[in-house]
Amino acid sequence: MTILSEFATKQIAFCVSPKEKDFGNMTTMKQFTIWGLEVLRKEAQAIHDLEHYIAEHFAQACEILLNCKGHIIVIGLGKSGHIGNKIAATLASTGSPAFFVHASEATHGDFGMITADDVVLAISNSGKTSEILTLLPHITQLAVKLISITSDPTSPLAQEAAVNLNTGVQHEAGPFALAPTSSTTATLALGDALAIALMRARNFTHEDFARSHPGGIIGRRLLLRVSELMHTGKMIPKVHADALIKDALIEMTEKRLGMTTIVDDDDRLLGIFTDGDLRRVIEQGHNLTDSHIVDLMVRECKTIQQNILAFEALTEMETHKITVMPVVDAKQTVLGVLHMHDILQAGVI
Repeated sequence: MTILSEFATKQIAFCVSPKEKDFGNMTTMKQFTIWGLEVLRKEAQAIHDLEHYIAEHFAQACEILLNCKGHIIVIGLGKSGHIGNKIAATLASTGSPAFFVHASEATHGDFGMITADDVVLAISNSGKTSEILTLLPHITQLAVKLISITSDPTSPLAQEAAVNLNTGVQHEAGPFALAPTSSTTATLALGDALAIALMRARNFTHEDFARSHPGGIIGRRLLLRVSELMHTGKMIPKVHADALIKDALIEMTEKRLGMTTIVDDDDRLLGIFTDGDLRRVIEQGHNLTDSHIVDLMVRECKTIQQNILAFEALTEMETHKITVMPVVDAKQTVLGVLHMHDILQAGVI
């Protein structure tokens, strides 16, 4: 048995009761939990400690990025490169044009992507990554402002930057501090902080955010409105107040929305009549031949405006446990009818 495995065995034995020692799987599961929680605590502490390091330098970095006339160019290598790629994507989706350039590729042509109007955000935990340091003279020659994220404010990269954001991470969460863990977590959180601070400074709205995500569920939730999904014109189930209930049933059958609106001569909403109301009428023994719909309709019904987001309309329907709503204007004129199925088919959720 190696020294390491012997140590692990003793640690496991220390953490479990005598009964649990007979169950290897249970013991292993408990030790996994202990190891996992240890990592989470150390990484959480790394994020918490950022408060002591960013302060004034963070504000300076935000000012530079906010005033950037071109793009924010995020540069990194290895695990820092993966984090940089995500930071660039978050910046771009929250109103700060940005893209990622791999440090190695930059020395083989990709540096041509950088212009004098850009700002470079270089990430290196040690601040000594040779591939990034090689780029510094070229960045200076372009007169591009440089912001660095490192854990060593005395490193060459930090010293060359206009602003250095110090993560302050001295120890990684894993054994022997070999794998980047706490440092990458802290850097990612710092990147998120930059992106959201800039987003707020730009007064970036949810409509702006949706335009950055036009193809996904987020975009549909934030862009798709009732007016784009509602049934309009001849597709609106509609009868007038003097109609008989049998006329309303014919209208409901033809339009297949499980309801009909009842309107006055100016198309203003008076009430609705649904499949559920029909069951109620039958149970109460009403005459389905001679009864007028105005005497049986529901006058107080939920309505919605056409400029409301479809996602908000769906929430309203779920709250009140209804599947269909008339769409009206300020004068209660019926403009359309929205069914829950139309929202679901549009992929809003």
